[in-house]
Amino acid sequence: MKFAVLEIGGKQYKVSEGDLIKVEKIPGEHKEGDKIVFDKVLLLSDDNNTKIGTPYLTSKATGEFIKEGRGIKIRIRQFKSKSNYLKRVGHRQPFSQIKITQI
Repeated sequence: MKFAVLEIGGKQYKVSEGDLIKVEKIPGEHKEGDKIVFDKVLLLSDDNNTKIGTPYLTSKATGEFIKEGRGIKIRIRQFKSKSNYLKRVGHRQPFSQIKITQI
């Protein structure tokens, strides 16, 4: 089974061809079906051998942009007893969904 470890948005993802992954929002304007090239490949492995980058390999991985969205709402609450203080904040993290097409 061929897989790679990619660095996208400061995080590492283990991917194979055909995987759908949700990553941090990729900057720039993208439409559905756009090709995206990932050049920060940390590790590449197939059945016989494994290549480890120092820190990156020269090979690249390509993906297809599927959609952009926002995750579920996370509610943050701050409360201090006996001082009549209550603060509520909500946050929805933006994401990009990508299908890996080639490693």
